[in-house]
Amino acid sequence: MPIRNLLFLAVVALLLNGCGYNEIQVNDERTKSAWSEVINQYKRRADLIPNLVKTVEGYAAHEREVLTEVTEARARVGSVQAGPELLQDPQALASFQSAQGQLSSALSRLLVVVERYPELKADASFRDLQAQLEGTENRIAVARNRYIQSVENFNVSVRTFPNNLLAMVLGYDPKPNFTVDDEARISAPPSVEFGGQGAR
Repeated sequence: MPIRNLLFLAVVALLLNGCGYNEIQVNDERTKSAWSEVINQYKRRADLIPNLVKTVEGYAAHEREVLTEVTEARARVGSVQAGPELLQDPQALASFQSAQGQLSSALSRLLVVVERYPELKADASFRDLQAQLEGTENRIAVARNRYIQSVENFNVSVRTFPNNLLAMVLGYDPKPNFTVDDEARISAPPSVEFGGQGAR
């Protein structure tokens, strides 16, 4: 094989190696994986809600409006399709985020109502569910932060030269990132006051 052909192959190999294809693929997969963890944690929260509502209902059945609000918010969350295609549609992602925000708000109101029922706060099942919910809210915040970071890495990889040229050819666009109007309030687990002792 002539030296000219070897040089040509070496140049082509170097160009392909430095074109960013693998980087784009790795970052795309990391974004999908991080999103799966966000969905996993939101599902965990949604799965806790029926037991939480049932426990509260046993002590505070006449708080029907708040219990209904939580149940309806959970149903709205379940109606939003949250597959990988959501990551390419900013409006669908905003709709998903809005539904999750409404559920967080409804849960916060439910926990405020619980303050009026000392016997409910003393119930071991309720305390266990509340601890699981608080832990899940923390996991959601961590998963959301990892997703935000993975989207940032992906977007940088498809917007910087020379990767952006390959990304255009392959049809990779920057992904919309997860944002919330009041991120600090929503990422914090609901605070609950127990009989004048302050929030825990």
